[in-house]
Amino acid sequence: MRKPKINIVTLGCSKNKVDSERLAATLSDKYNIVHDSDKKSDIVIINTCGFIGDAKEESIDTILEYAELRKTNKIKKLYVMGCLSQRYRKDLQEEIHEVDGFFGVESVQLIANDILNEELEVRNEELNVSTYYHERLLSTPSHYAYLKISEGCNRRCAFCAIPLIRGEHVSVPMEDLIKEARLLADKGVKELILIAQDLTYYGRDIDGQYHIVELVKRLLEIKEFEWIRLHYGYPQGFPDELLDLMNNEPRICNYIDLPLQHISTPILKNMRRGVDKEQTINFVKNARNRVPGIAFRTTFIVGFPGETEEQFEELCDFVREMKFERAGVFAYSPEEGTPAYEMEDDVPQEVKQERVDTIMEIQQNISLEINEKRVGTVEKVLIDRIEGDYYIGRTQYDSPEVDDEILISIDDNELNVGDFVNVKLIKADYFDLYGEVSDN
Repeated sequence: MRKPKINIVTLGCSKNKVDSERLAATLSDKYNIVHDSDKKSDIVIINTCGFIGDAKEESIDTILEYAELRKTNKIKKLYVMGCLSQRYRKDLQEEIHEVDGFFGVESVQLIANDILNEELEVRNEELNVSTYYHERLLSTPSHYAYLKISEGCNRRCAFCAIPLIRGEHVSVPMEDLIKEARLLADKGVKELILIAQDLTYYGRDIDGQYHIVELVKRLLEIKEFEWIRLHYGYPQGFPDELLDLMNNEPRICNYIDLPLQHISTPILKNMRRGVDKEQTINFVKNARNRVPGIAFRTTFIVGFPGETEEQFEELCDFVREMKFERAGVFAYSPEEGTPAYEMEDDVPQEVKQERVDTIMEIQQNISLEINEKRVGTVEKVLIDRIEGDYYIGRTQYDSPEVDDEILISIDDNELNVGDFVNVKLIKADYFDLYGEVSDN
């Protein structure tokens, strides 16, 4: 008998991706699971993002698209979960009647139980939503995966709705993480990407101590992981010991994803970031001194309430001076329930967009300059996929889906997805490089 097919559509960050993978594993015995597929399916589950305006708009558009399919019976069931549903469930229920169920951010078991009961009449006992799941059906290529080490956030940045959506910081017990990591290694994962809203806060809620360094050391004991990558740190309290470990342990990527948001001290104060301009600059310089060659990925917010032209120019100067390897920019959008929502949103939208474009132009030129300096070097590259006439890979300085890629001609090369190969870089573009396999 054919298994019914479920399509899980995941929007937003990699933390949502992990939730979708856990849900997929829970349902996989009874259903054929696909991720983000356009192919015909019986049930669609949309895991939404509700972080900023653009993300909310994308989530709503996606729900409406599948609601039309549900209305015309082209799919049998439609479920919505995740951050947008957590924040606006009542409004969504009132406006979009084609959805069979709305669930929040801690609903992996609840939505699975609802689907299983609805479709297969399997069971009806109450489920404990706090139970931790190790098993996942990966949506990524099998050679890399994300490890979510905590939920929520104890920071109270004025612009951020994450604590409202996902609550306070809750660390996953270390033994659970080690068990999950070993399962991922058994699946063939070679690159483990640690994610959290605030990576460096790990363990503080358990015993008052920071345990991120201990966790990374434990993960290094799993020899199948050739790369361990760190995502989403925070400049305040970032441990020097972690930077030193990164410098001394070649299996930890010399890469850090750490949003700085701004550089003007008055703006940082109004954002409630807990750091000022001098502390931010000192952090960046300290990280680069302790880990020579480290690649920074960071993000900035422009158009925050009260941001003057002078403060924006201060940010531009900072970006030019620091020459971050990777940087993204968001236009500020007021989020209900946050402290910044009570501030006057006094920067016009067109000015916000102009500022986004200006920073991105600066960063584009910086990226090209950095990439051109890499031409002629030989770097270790992980092959992610084959696309057209090229193998597409990444170096330790590049995270999946968001950073630069290395293109290697398929002519005269026989490579496999998931291979590590040495590649000589021969040509640079703004956000990509071209290379050829090297014997060195």
